[in-house]
Amino acid sequence: MLEWLKSVVSDPDILSAVRVTFTMAVCSTGIASVLGITFGLMLERFRFPGKKIVIRLNRTLMGSPPVVVGLIVYLLLMRRGPLGPLSLLFTIQGMVIAQTLIITPIICGMIYSYLRRSAPSIREFAVTMGATRWQTTGLIIRELRREIYFCMVTGFGRSISEVGAVMLVGGNIRGRTRTMTTTISLLKSQGIFTEGVALGILLLVMAFILQWICDILQREESENENY
Repeated sequence: MLEWLKSVVSDPDILSAVRVTFTMAVCSTGIASVLGITFGLMLERFRFPGKKIVIRLNRTLMGSPPVVVGLIVYLLLMRRGPLGPLSLLFTIQGMVIAQTLIITPIICGMIYSYLRRSAPSIREFAVTMGATRWQTTGLIIRELRREIYFCMVTGFGRSISEVGAVMLVGGNIRGRTRTMTTTISLLKSQGIFTEGVALGILLLVMAFILQWICDILQREESENENY
């Protein structure tokens, strides 16, 4: 079993797919986290005309089919599209754009839900202590850091498991934009199930290790707080 996994993992095409997957996932999750957390904070903090419509629109985008987002990004990045001169189609950067558009509404919606339940009481406490607006915002983020972490992990999980959007925007080019999920899809269509299963196991193991490391960091943080 170990020799079989070793032979699969040592395959240059699979190593390239792993590299592309994590490059895309880390970049898109990072950008989407900054945008989603910021928009979530603003959505909870401010009142403005049409706020309910914006919230409903964001909830709609949270469940939007990734292949539709991929098609929209493809039309924007294609040679005759408005962003065609940037030559981002069939590149990792183009895939990051598509993934960011998919993940940002998810993180924004989750952050807004957490803030709606907890932020008013935190803000009230901060006001009684004479905190400024920026200090209050910092306190809210600190108090909800575990929820924010969960949102980021959720976004990362969505990113590494995506197929439709990255297939359209990236083109599934060998050695350049082929990810782990698109490789699995390609292997399945070719009837090569052994390598496909191995790659799927590798994907699950990587996701488990990431979650495990984050849980350890959280546990250590909680123990330090208790001391």
